Amino acid sequence: MNIDNLVTMANQIGTFFESYPDPQEGRTEIANHLQRFWAPRMRSRLFSHLDETEGEGLKPMVIEALLEHRRDHMPPPPPGGDAG
Repeated sequence: MNIDNLVTMANQIGTFFESYPDPQEGRTEIANHLQRFWAPRMRSRLFSHLDETEGEGLKPMVIEALLEHRRDHMPPPPPGGDAG
């Protein structure tokens, strides 16, 4: 999927959850939404974009949500990958 579309969709999600009175809760809900409704490939692409460009085009709250919840919401590695 095109990264510009993913950035736009992530920012739309961020805009919705920015209205939460507690910013921490909003960031958690952004991450939860991405986990529940985005395919692993989409999340993986968004995290790659974050790593490669420092989240160019993403709202600050979305970047913060991705960084804070990365461990919980990164897609699992593909089967047969190097486990370390």
